[in-house]
Amino acid sequence: MKPIRIPYGKGVIEKDFSPYNVIDVLESKAHHFKPVLSEKEIVEKALDNPIASQSLEEQVKGKNNMVIITSDHTRPVPSHITLPILLKRIRAVNPDIDIKILIATGYHRATTKEEMLDKFGKEIVENEILINHISKDEESLDYVGVLPSGGDLWLNKVALETELLIAEGFIEPHFFAGFSGGRKSVLPGVAGAKTVLANHCSEFIASDYARTGILEKNPIHKDMVFAADKAGLSFILNVVIDSEKKIIEAFAGHSEKAHEKGCEFVLEQSSIDETPKSDIVITSNGGYPLDQNIYQAVKGMTAAEPCCNPKGIIIMVAACNDGHGGEDFYQSMADASSPREVLDSVMQIPRGETKPDQWEYQILARILDRFTIIMVTDQCDAKMIKDMHMEHAYTLDEALERALKEKGAKASITVIPDGVSVIVK
Repeated sequence: MKPIRIPYGKGVIEKDFSPYNVIDVLESKAHHFKPVLSEKEIVEKALDNPIASQSLEEQVKGKNNMVIITSDHTRPVPSHITLPILLKRIRAVNPDIDIKILIATGYHRATTKEEMLDKFGKEIVENEILINHISKDEESLDYVGVLPSGGDLWLNKVALETELLIAEGFIEPHFFAGFSGGRKSVLPGVAGAKTVLANHCSEFIASDYARTGILEKNPIHKDMVFAADKAGLSFILNVVIDSEKKIIEAFAGHSEKAHEKGCEFVLEQSSIDETPKSDIVITSNGGYPLDQNIYQAVKGMTAAEPCCNPKGIIIMVAACNDGHGGEDFYQSMADASSPREVLDSVMQIPRGETKPDQWEYQILARILDRFTIIMVTDQCDAKMIKDMHMEHAYTLDEALERALKEKGAKASITVIPDGVSVIVK
């Protein structure tokens, strides 16, 4: 067995697993997909062939203003490639159109100037109008209606008051929305805090349909599609990326139908139909930017759930250099005596009274109630991790040694180099 490369921060941890009882290595086929075209050519081709929609150029004609929703600093959307292409095409047919770029922070903190420069590049940051969505700023929101779930739909005024609303993003498996991309640019992307909370209620998070790779009957997805329609999301450009964050495919056009085509492609690339369960599962969050904090790292943990034996050990490799990722997330775990207490408590919270970060600690508690988690990081406070009912190790070797001591030298091991890229059924 050749050494396996596990993304960690902006680098990788390379490990030779030959001496161990590794029964499976689960990888998305997307990581080995070899596109014929360059990244820019892939994007241009998608825009030249919009799905179930007028072209972007046709939609731009005659408009005085428009808004492009883009992803924030927690998402590895290659905006330094996609945004210049979008802007060039738009201005080629409408040079005087007023364009605002709205950063879909959802319930996250605002994207900093430094993070904007890293994500979008100097030219866009210095020459375009970039606006952070702030979900808790009620003055920046308008009431739109009632979600299918019954929650109030509040959206950013900038998105609602424009003549043309489009979005860029990327599609990958998502641990409760089924897939990222498409409608997620609106909800949670540019939705009010109250709306995000209603959509992410404990009842929906606990649904068997609110799982990775599932859209049909997914109550969270249903709300999101409704919100995108109410916002008037007219056109999307969504890309699919490999382990190097390189574009391997792109889908453009109708906000729902183009997204569905993209999801079909990702499902084909990412699905792991059957795999034996093992005593130890090693996973990651695919490196930077998704492994910046514990909050985001929960995603990679969910890929290990279906692969791990009861009472097994999940080794989560994530830098978490930005800490826990949410004070409510941290306190709700740290203040509880056990993960079971967290679960029992959260299931008593009504749909309309969802607490901040509730969905994330609900899922983390669900995993911790069944498995031991060892977080591997040398960039995060070890006490913080232990406060949240997880174990901490500075290195993968340390974590593996501890896991094998508990489960036995011949314990079975599954390795998932990039946990957010696979759909394990």
